[in-house]
Amino acid sequence: MVAVEANIQELLDGSLANKRKAQEALFRHFYGFAMSIALRYSRDEMDAADIVSHAFIKIFKSIHSFDSTKGSLHAWIKKIVVNEGLDHIKSRTRFSENVELETVTEPQINNSVIEQMGAEEIMEIVKKLPPATHAVFVLYAVEGYNHREIAEKLNISEGTSKWHLSEARKFLQQQLSTIYN
Repeated sequence: MVAVEANIQELLDGSLANKRKAQEALFRHFYGFAMSIALRYSRDEMDAADIVSHAFIKIFKSIHSFDSTKGSLHAWIKKIVVNEGLDHIKSRTRFSENVELETVTEPQINNSVIEQMGAEEIMEIVKKLPPATHAVFVLYAVEGYNHREIAEKLNISEGTSKWHLSEARKFLQQQLSTIYN
């Protein structure tokens, strides 16, 4: 593990010195990790590859600002990829900023149905969500953000975030009941 960390530090130092071979090696090392994140915010692998490409451009332009005393390189890269994924979704859709809900009824999803499915099958259904609803669902259910944080990231109200999550759950419940009924 120490050798891997030393190698990553070497790649980081080389990237800071603008050495293309080090940048390429750093890209190759983190590509799978970044791609797994980008796939959560895209409809297909081509979109995810675009997100990753744009994210790495930002990573290499701002690599001098990475501070290992404030967090790991993985966390820093993840944050950039997530933000790039959100920018990608925002470029495809307009968020409704005027939706406010007094109460949101939570649709029920049968856990036994979900237990029969693989993660890939579930993500394929999630990818069918409208872009704004998809973004809120992934941020909430996958990334673990709360509605206040989502509202700040997407520049929407907390009520709008709750509405999108409710819509996502309704859609997923409908899709799951169609598949397993």
